[in-house]
Amino acid sequence: MSDMVSIFLMGKKYDVPSNLTIMTAMEYAGYQLVRGCGCRNGFCGACATIYRIKGKNELHACLACQTQVEADMYVATLPFFPLVKQVYDIEKIKPEQSVMMQLYPEIYSCIGCNACTKACTQGLNVMQYVAYAQRGEFEKCAEESFDCVMCGVCSSRCPAGISHPQVGLLARRLNGKYLAPASKHLSDRVQEIKDGTFNDLIEKLMQKPVSEMKELYNNREIEK
Repeated sequence: MSDMVSIFLMGKKYDVPSNLTIMTAMEYAGYQLVRGCGCRNGFCGACATIYRIKGKNELHACLACQTQVEADMYVATLPFFPLVKQVYDIEKIKPEQSVMMQLYPEIYSCIGCNACTKACTQGLNVMQYVAYAQRGEFEKCAEESFDCVMCGVCSSRCPAGISHPQVGLLARRLNGKYLAPASKHLSDRVQEIKDGTFNDLIEKLMQKPVSEMKELYNNREIEK
């Protein structure tokens, strides 16, 4: 049995093993997670969480599936944060600076406090990619925001009400649609999939055990 530590979940005190993540500690304490748990591997951003250590003032943001519990940790989950998601037709908008002014004008109210960057669960330079978006530098914005998991923690800490993940997503869509060079081999592969070329292979893969699938994935050929 691991050493036990005392943590506070939504205001209630629990003693949990010190080697657990926040997510597994919540389950150990009896919480049944049906929301805010997602992929459990740090990719979906569904388990956005904030915490503070007793006696310290700093407020931390993290993903509950990745972060190990600490003694006297006060935890509150953020399973959903209402980001502003504008509706647009990617076929009708163009990669021009004015598109951000039209769809996400709040980015020009950024006060440069850097709270978004400090809160980012992925360690991204969020304020920088917003600055790129302001200037219409969508390639740079797309690159800087590429690892965003859309958890929304950055926006929850923003005094200007910016929906940073949606801004980054728009930049990546504009970059992929209009600015990035076309990938012929990717287009060919997509067409092969549509034509059913890999149907038999996919069926065979679906019958394999998870352990063998992991082995195939870990030893796959990676394009350089």
